[in-house]
Amino acid sequence: MPPPSAVDPWLHGRRFGIVIDAGSSGSRLQIYSWRDAVTVRLEQGEQAYHSLPKVEKGVREGEEWVTKVEPGISSFASNLEDVGPYLAPLLEHARSQIPPSLQPSTPLFLLATAGMRLLPPSEQASILTQTCSFLKFHSNFRIDDPSPSGPCGSSVRIITGEEEGLFGWIAVNYLMDGFGKDTGEKDVDVKRTTYGFLDMGGASTQIAFEPKQEYREGADNLIEVRLRLLGGEEIKHQVFVTTWLGYGTNQARERYIAKIVDEFERAKEEVATTTPDSVGSYTDPVQVPDPCLPKNLELPPVVIQHSPTPDRLAKSYTLFGTGSFPACLTSQASLLNKHLPCTKPPCPFNGIHVPPIDFSSSHFIGVSEYWYSSEHVFGLGGAWDYVEYERAAESYCGRGWTDLMEGHWREPGRVRVDAGVEETDSERATGVQAEPGSRLIDRVEISRLQMQCFKAAWIVNVLHEGLGMPRITDPGGNATGHQGEQVAEKAAEKGLGKPPVFQSVDTVGDVAISWTLGKMVLEASKEVPPLGAGVPPLVDPIDGLSDSELEKPSMHIQPIRPPFLDFDAIEDRISHHLPSALTRQSLGFSFIGLVFYFIFVLSIATVCWRLRRYFGPWVRRVVRGGFKKEEEIDAGREEYLMGGGTTSSGSVTPTGSATPSPRQSRPPSPTSPGTIRRLFSNKPSRKSRRRLPPPIITNLLNDRPGLLRSVQTSPGRISNPTRSFSTPTLLNGKSGHSAYPYPSPLNNQTGNTSVNHLMSNLVPRPSSPSLSHLDEITTTSATFINMNGGNSIYSLTSRSRNSSQMNLSTLPRQQPISRSNSAMHVS
Repeated sequence: MPPPSAVDPWLHGRRFGIVIDAGSSGSRLQIYSWRDAVTVRLEQGEQAYHSLPKVEKGVREGEEWVTKVEPGISSFASNLEDVGPYLAPLLEHARSQIPPSLQPSTPLFLLATAGMRLLPPSEQASILTQTCSFLKFHSNFRIDDPSPSGPCGSSVRIITGEEEGLFGWIAVNYLMDGFGKDTGEKDVDVKRTTYGFLDMGGASTQIAFEPKQEYREGADNLIEVRLRLLGGEEIKHQVFVTTWLGYGTNQARERYIAKIVDEFERAKEEVATTTPDSVGSYTDPVQVPDPCLPKNLELPPVVIQHSPTPDRLAKSYTLFGTGSFPACLTSQASLLNKHLPCTKPPCPFNGIHVPPIDFSSSHFIGVSEYWYSSEHVFGLGGAWDYVEYERAAESYCGRGWTDLMEGHWREPGRVRVDAGVEETDSERATGVQAEPGSRLIDRVEISRLQMQCFKAAWIVNVLHEGLGMPRITDPGGNATGHQGEQVAEKAAEKGLGKPPVFQSVDTVGDVAISWTLGKMVLEASKEVPPLGAGVPPLVDPIDGLSDSELEKPSMHIQPIRPPFLDFDAIEDRISHHLPSALTRQSLGFSFIGLVFYFIFVLSIATVCWRLRRYFGPWVRRVVRGGFKKEEEIDAGREEYLMGGGTTSSGSVTPTGSATPSPRQSRPPSPTSPGTIRRLFSNKPSRKSRRRLPPPIITNLLNDRPGLLRSVQTSPGRISNPTRSFSTPTLLNGKSGHSAYPYPSPLNNQTGNTSVNHLMSNLVPRPSSPSLSHLDEITTTSATFINMNGGNSIYSLTSRSRNSSQMNLSTLPRQQPISRSNSAMHVS
C-alpha cells in the first residue's frame, strides 16, 4: 500500500516514529504517529495543555502499521553479512507507509531484548555495529550519532529488563489515563494514583510502580521518569522497577521439572531396601507424576541428570499428568525462593527488595502471560477474580487430556465478548452453560493447552504468594460465579477501591499495550517545546542516570553497553590485576589512563622524529614563503617558453636544459606513499645514502679510438634551442667562431674549456640512435678521463647549473643541415 500523499488532510501536522522490537524469536516493526504539539495547541487551545501527545497507529486504517520477520537477530552472530538482508524487508515496509518527505524527521529505533542479552559482549557489539551500519546507509530515517551507548547512540542498542518495565509502565498509564491531573483532594490517598505494571514472559518477570511517598526514601532502583505535557509543563514520577530473571513461565517450568524429578528420585531411593531393581533401570524411561499437567497427559521423555555427582548417569524421564491444581500450587511455591536472605526487607521472592505495596490505593495492570493465561483458555481476562480463576483452573486441570482435545476440535470459533464467552449452539439449545475451564477458544496452540495448568498456578503464586496481593474471598464459596463488573463492585465493597486491584489487559481501544508504545510516548513528549529556556532535554529514564547514581549500592540497574572500544570497559578488565595502591580509588585518578596517555605521547613523538627530514624543509618553505617564490619562477619559465626564449625583462634563457624545475626539486611530501614506507623501514633510502664517485675511467679514448667517431651530432639541433634536449651549446674559449664550436678532445687545447663541452657531445639525444658504446660513461657526475693517452689527469668539477650564464644572441646563424649529413667524425 503506497504511503499517504502530501495533500492528505490526515498528514497535517503529523509526526511518525518507528520501533523495531528485536526479540529472541523475531523482530517486530511497529509504526506510530502523533500530531505536532504546536498544531494541536493552535487547534484545541488550553484544553489540550494538560494532556500528553496522542500516540496512535502509524496508519489511518488497517494493520499495516506492524510487520514481523523471523528468526531473532541474535541468531546472526556468526553470519553478520546476513543482517542486512534480514532487516531489508522491515525497512521497505516502513518506507512504504511513511511519506518520503517525512522520513528524515522520523526517528528509527532498534531495541534488542532477551535474545541479545544472552550473547557474549563481543558478539553483541558485532551485531549492533553491523545493524547500525546497514540502517544508516540504507534508510533516510533519523538515527542518533555515536555515543557511549553505541555507534548509533540510543537508536540501536540492547535494553535491560528494567527498561522494558519502565517503558511498559509509561504505556499502561498513558492508555489508562494515569498521567491525568489530580482531583485536587488534600488527602494523598484519595488523589489520583498511577497504575503499576506487571509483565511476564518466558524468561523473566518485571514489576514497575510508583511507591507511596513515605516508602521512597532509600528505596532501591528508584528511577525518575520525566514527561512533558502539550502545554510545556513537565511531570515527574519516581518509579521503582526490577526484574526477576528465571521467573518467567518457561524458565520456571524447567526449574520445576528438575525439582519434581529430584524429589521423585529421593523418594524412590528411600523405599529401595531390597534390590537395585526397585530403583529402576538407567536406560528405560522413568515415569514421574506431575500434578501441573492435565490428567492422563503424557509428555515425551526428557533426559535429566538430577544429581551433580559424576557417578549418577543421566536418565530419561516421562512426565505423566495427575491434574491437581491445589497440588500444583503447593509444589510450585518453593520455586519463589522466599527463604533466600533478604538484605533489605521486604523481599517478595528471590531475596530482591521491593518497597511496600499498599494495595488499597495501588492498582496493577498485567500484560503478556498474565493476559494469555487468563483469557486464551479460561476466558477470564480483565478484572481479576481469584475465586473464579481458581474454579476454572481446578476444572481444567482435572479434566482428562483426551476430553480436552475433543472439546478443542469440536468447539472451534470461540470469541471473547466483554467479560464472557459467546455461547455455542448446544448451549443456546439446552440453556445450560459449560463449566468454567471447559470452553476453549479458537486458535489456541496445543502447547498452550498442555502448559495451561502449570502457567495458571504460576500466575497465582507470583501474585499472591510472591507480591502479597490479597485474595478476594467469597463467603458463598464457589457456588456462584462473578463477571468482571461484579468483581469490581465487590472489590470496592471490601475497601480495595475501584478499579480493581489487578486486571489483565491486552489492548485499550485498538491500541495494544506494549513497551514499544511507552517508548514512543516518551519520544513524542520530547518534541514538545518547554515552557522556558534552560530546561534540560528529556531523555530515556536509564540514560538520565549519572555515573555516581549508577555506582550507588542501592542501584542494581546497569545499562547494557557492549565493548565498542570503550576505555572504561578496558580499565575495568585490567584494574583487577593491579595492586590496590594503583587503583582509581587509591590514587584519585586512573593509573591505566595515565599509562595509555604516556604511550600515546611517546608514539606521536617517535613518528615525528622519524619524519623530521621530511617535515623540516617543508616547514621552512612554508615559513619563508618558498612556495610562492617557486611559483614565480615557474611562471617566468612558462613565459619564456611561450615567448620564444625571451623573458619579459629581455634576457634570454636556454631551453632544453636538464635542470629540474623548482617544483621537482621540492622535498617529498610527508604523506607521500614513499615517505610512509621509508618511515617503517630500517633500510636507508636511496637519497639518504652517501653518493660515491663513479669509477675512474682511464685511457678510455686510447683503448677505444673509434669512440667519438660513433657519436652523431646534429648541428641543426644545436642551432635551434627550442628543439634541443641536450645541455646548452657553448662557444670555444678562443676568439672567433667556428663552424664546430666544441674543441677537439684530442688536441692539447685546454685553456678555459670545460670538459662539460666534451660531455655535451656524449649526452644521448633523441636523434642519435647509435649510442650503445657510451653505456659505460656517466655524464651526471665528475669523471676522470685520460685525454692524451699519457699520465696527465684532468680534475673535472661540475659547475652549478644555476651559475651558468650564456647569451644566445652571440651564436652565429647557421643553415639547417640535412640529417643525412649530420655525422661528424673527429680524426
